[in-house]
Amino acid sequence: MNRYFLLIIISIFCVSFIQAQKYSFGIKGGGNYVMGGELTGLDSGEGFNSDTFNAESQFGFHAGIFFELNFEKFFVRPEVIYNSMETVFPFPNQNSTYAVEKLSIPLLFGYNIWGPVDVYAGPAYQNIMNSSLEGTEPINQTIVVQNTPLAAQAGIKVGFGRFEIDLRYDRSLASAETQTIDINNGDYGVNRAEFTDTRLNQFLLSLSFKIGDSESNTGRRRGGGCYF
Repeated sequence: MNRYFLLIIISIFCVSFIQAQKYSFGIKGGGNYVMGGELTGLDSGEGFNSDTFNAESQFGFHAGIFFELNFEKFFVRPEVIYNSMETVFPFPNQNSTYAVEKLSIPLLFGYNIWGPVDVYAGPAYQNIMNSSLEGTEPINQTIVVQNTPLAAQAGIKVGFGRFEIDLRYDRSLASAETQTIDINNGDYGVNRAEFTDTRLNQFLLSLSFKIGDSESNTGRRRGGGCYF
C-alpha cells in the first residue's frame, strides 16, 4: 500500500510537471500545535485505578521543502516535511511525554481565491520515524502510532514576494488502535494500561521561502497579487 501510494504521487507529479505553466520551489519551517493521545489504566493499583487519561496538547516544530506547479489559478504542490510532535499525559505522580517523529509527504491541490490568497487540500503519506512514551517498561517502549500511512491536510496560505505564511490542519486517517503497556508511575510503581488511541493530529503554522522558479523575473505576479 505504501509503495502504490508513492507511485501515485510520483505519477501525478510527472503528468502535472509536463502540463504546468509555471513552477517554483523552496524551503519551509515553523511550529505545530499537537493534539491527541488517550490511555486507560487496567490495574487497580494506586495512581491509575482504571482511569482514562487524555494527553494535554503541546507545541512542536517542522521543516521541509516544497515544489509548486501552477496552472492559471490552480496548482499542485508536493512537499516533504519532517515533524517533531509531543503531547503530555498528566499522570498522578509524574507527567509522561508522548513523542512522535514522522516524515510527511503531502500532495496538495489548491486554488488561488484572490490575489495572494490560496486554499488547498490533499492526502499525505506519513512515515513514523520514532515514537515513545516516557516511563514505559521496558524503557521508552516503541508505540504503534498508526495502522495506515495516510493522512489528510487542508489549509490556507498567503504569499508576499518570495515568502508565504501557511496555516493548515493535518489529520491522521488511521483508526484508533489499542496497545497494552506498562507505565512506571514513580512512587506508585509499575501500572499496566492500554494506550487506547495513539493518533496525533496537529495545526501547522509555516513560513516558506521560494528559492527559485520558472521565471527569470520574480516580479511577475499571478492574479495581480502573488509572485507564484
